[in-house]
Amino acid sequence: MSRNAHPAGPRHGDVYTEGHYAAPPADLNVLDEKVWARTIDRNDDGVVTIGGLEVTRLAEEFGTPAYFLDEADFRARCRAWSDAFGQNADVFYAGKAFLSRAIVRWLQEEGLNLDVCSGGELTTALDAGMPAERIAFHGNNKTPEEIERAIRAGVGRIVLDSFQEIVRVAHIAQSLGKRQPVLIRVTVGVEAHTHEFIATAHEDQKFGIALAGGLAAEAVRRALKLDGLELLGIHSHIGSQIFDMAGFEVSARRVVQLLAEIRDEHGVELPEIDLGGGLGIAYTSDDDPREPQEIAKALGEIVTRECESSSLRSPRISVEPGRAIVGPTAFTLYEVGTIKPLEGLRTYVSVDGGMSDNIRTALYDAEYTVALVSRTSTAEPMLVRVVGKHCESGDIVVKDAFLPADLAPGDLIAVPATGAYCRSMASNYNHALRPPVVAVRDGEARVIVRRETEEDLLRLDVG
Repeated sequence: MSRNAHPAGPRHGDVYTEGHYAAPPADLNVLDEKVWARTIDRNDDGVVTIGGLEVTRLAEEFGTPAYFLDEADFRARCRAWSDAFGQNADVFYAGKAFLSRAIVRWLQEEGLNLDVCSGGELTTALDAGMPAERIAFHGNNKTPEEIERAIRAGVGRIVLDSFQEIVRVAHIAQSLGKRQPVLIRVTVGVEAHTHEFIATAHEDQKFGIALAGGLAAEAVRRALKLDGLELLGIHSHIGSQIFDMAGFEVSARRVVQLLAEIRDEHGVELPEIDLGGGLGIAYTSDDDPREPQEIAKALGEIVTRECESSSLRSPRISVEPGRAIVGPTAFTLYEVGTIKPLEGLRTYVSVDGGMSDNIRTALYDAEYTVALVSRTSTAEPMLVRVVGKHCESGDIVVKDAFLPADLAPGDLIAVPATGAYCRSMASNYNHALRPPVVAVRDGEARVIVRRETEEDLLRLDVG
């Protein structure tokens, strides 16, 4: 059943959509703090503010569409994860969620490590000053050039994703006269309760080496024999946007069982396990994410319990929050354009962005909320579908939401929780210009990733 649905049928004021009855919120002017960045407020004039700055002023200065990121919130979330896991664990920010040089500097200042999964992410991390030993390098098909660059730089860990990569990394490290610290990524057979495309621990997918059939154990045997590798531990990642800790419990149990088998066969107790990331955030008021302290406590207890039952020393735990840190800290600001009511269905609200700045709705059927932010309104709620300006019927930003019936072209609306996987997955479809990322803190705003220009598009077109 979809969010905000009533199983028993309609109540007064409900609107029928997509096979269920959706209930409008009691007050469209109230912003649910669960889905918005921490410094978001609405001033006496009804204009939404971030870090003390009005969105109307920000739109005038930086244009729309644009991503506005609450720097104070980002830093606070970094500290919350670091404090929750303490000195005996490592927190690696998953750079794929969103990465820029400013983000790297904030991570370094707040004491977090960084997980990268491409040569471009590695270059950004090193250029911004992240110490190489605090970087982990992921990826299911790292090129020899990327591997060599990572080893030469001295990255702290390379996560091995296949039997071929075990040999490839070992050969390159040995040719450089180095012994590269590595983890082996294991698929543990856990079906995470998430979208098929972001569930990553079942066997039928491209990541990792299966625990089933003894494949992971064989990978360990091979890695331990190669002089170019220093095997530190086992890595597991079960998926993304997960709220239920049960999958992590099963994954941790199976990883610890593998550690025990390694000890029994090789006489070696590997010192680390990485349980990945994937913890969910609130995109709508119905989502109920866990706090870092709760997550750290649960994971620590699971690993300790399983290690005690196998008479193993507890390994050092690593986790990889990305979305959980940056996702809630940003929103995307749009200007309303065409408004098209469809009698008996819904109203289509077109904005000046779309799937080029947020592909997640089209890709994952992701759900978002939206709010009128340039003013308040006492008008009745109307059911809307927020869509973009691209030549695709699937160009949907928010599938179903309520906005005031007096919404008009030129109004500003904002979609919260767009800090993760929006700018990082943005495209130039229809030759759209990718929006800027603007960091706001204590009444000041600065561009950390500038808006693309038409000159940028033409510069690459050499025909």
